Amino acid sequence: MKEYVCTHLVKSEDMNHHGTLFAGRMAEWFTESSFIAAASLYGDPGSIVCVKIHGMKFSKPINKGSILFLRSKVVHVGTTSIAVYTQANINDDTTVLTEGYVSFVCVDHEGKKKPHYLTLPEPENETELKQREYAKTLR
Repeated sequence: MKEYVCTHLVKSEDMNHHGTLFAGRMAEWFTESSFIAAASLYGDPGSIVCVKIHGMKFSKPINKGSILFLRSKVVHVGTTSIAVYTQANINDDTTVLTEGYVSFVCVDHEGKKKPHYLTLPEPENETELKQREYAKTLR
């Protein structure tokens, strides 16, 4: 599945009281990156809303001056929903610093759920298969 990459420079205003990246800022960037993947697949950003961030997990602190790469890809589509897996790394390091899933729903002009008629190609590898299987359990 196509992967979308967003980058952010972690600056002083992004820090918490511990001197590391504030979780709220990461949640903003995380959701934004996930939205880009979902909206790019659907093609109509105005008809997609975020309904839930599922278990955004931090494995290491992120320091000021880091260049953060958020990699997002759609891993599941329901009738109206789109689930996106996102992970964050620093520079080109493969160490996953933050990862999780975000669910979106397609809505009409009145905010009511509407079908999106999307399908996904077959998984490209074992990792993607596992992400898809997990995404099916999200509610």
